Amino acid sequence: MGDRMTAPLHVLLINVFFAPHSYGGATIVAEQVARRLVSDHGVRVTAISGIARRDLPPYATLRTEVDGIQNVMINLPPGRSYVEHYANPQVAARIAEIARGIGADVAHVHCVQEIGADAVAALKSQGVPVILSTHDFWWLCERQFMLRPDGRYCGQDPIRVDACRGCAADMGAARTRFEALGMIGGLADIVTCPSKFAAGLYARSGFAPEKLRVWTNGVRLPGARFEADQRARRDADPRLVFGYVGGPSAIKGWPLMRDAFGDLGRDDFAGILVDGSLDQGWWTKRHLSQLQGDWRIEPRYDQEAIDGFFAKIDVLVFLSQWKETFGLTIREALARGVRVIQTDAGGAMEHRGQDAVRVVPIGCGPRRLRAEILAELNAGTRGCEPVGVEGYAAQAKAFLDMAEGLVGDSAPQIGAP
Repeated sequence: MGDRMTAPLHVLLINVFFAPHSYGGATIVAEQVARRLVSDHGVRVTAISGIARRDLPPYATLRTEVDGIQNVMINLPPGRSYVEHYANPQVAARIAEIARGIGADVAHVHCVQEIGADAVAALKSQGVPVILSTHDFWWLCERQFMLRPDGRYCGQDPIRVDACRGCAADMGAARTRFEALGMIGGLADIVTCPSKFAAGLYARSGFAPEKLRVWTNGVRLPGARFEADQRARRDADPRLVFGYVGGPSAIKGWPLMRDAFGDLGRDDFAGILVDGSLDQGWWTKRHLSQLQGDWRIEPRYDQEAIDGFFAKIDVLVFLSQWKETFGLTIREALARGVRVIQTDAGGAMEHRGQDAVRVVPIGCGPRRLRAEILAELNAGTRGCEPVGVEGYAAQAKAFLDMAEGLVGDSAPQIGAP
């Protein structure tokens, strides 16, 4: 593991995507924490992620570097079996080889669907302590988000795999997966969940209950110019502006959104639909025609452009129809003084600023949501006071505290050259 007297702490991070190939909220969290560890604490970070390249041999590796973090990408071939998507010995062998070669002090196994849970065992075989972070319910549910085939939330609490017969194509395979991932999770030194709701469900479902901790995700906090940009937009246009980033899917509440805004009885407001797809193919003019008000489509924004988006809206509409493990977009809005209409979506409710939020129940009809939309329009308020929200700096510091506790007295010097 190197010379601990002179070398900085070396964290090996495993996430299915990582810069320069970034996608999804889990990747945002993994990247931002890693960058803060490097910039704020002098930690060395190496990432392992996945790619799918037909021009490369199966399980070949490519190396790239962004913001001082080297990313070792493992080429995942098509046609992998059901088992290989959650436990792949060839990927595990690559991870063990990489860990051995770089001399990692501690590993952060974050979001490993496609890569596989065998990463935990591979790292432990090299004597590397492991912090395993659950981002969603992949470790408990083969469908990852506890969604039934008809798109409805499963609602099991606790999760018992024998009750999954209505969802699982092969009950024997599903049971084997559930038991294997539970055993692998128990190998980790610490298992983190991003909310009390998620930690409770994991614990009640028997997943490493003695090792679980709540490690709350941070968000990117507003920059110095945000309030001025927000004020300038509001001064230029008196209309209330709604924002929706969920995409045109039932699980994100689009049918509810469409029906509520489609029969509102007024159009003295504006709205933005964010196209979060990689190919800008989510939304069409047909979607806009279904909504009252002056709506437009904008492309997905990255972390650098997040202030620009939130400066344009006054109310975020977050209508997730499943129990989320966290509510990243909600916290990003509240930190910027943007009000929220949201569903009672599990961990997405665990934030400060409840007086700036209107809550509708999962499964409610458009009439219930329409009442909250009209209440916002009738109130005439333009946002709220910014709510105190934890940023990525605080999240990175919390991770560092956990990592130092695992490495113990032999920990490398933090910030050493």
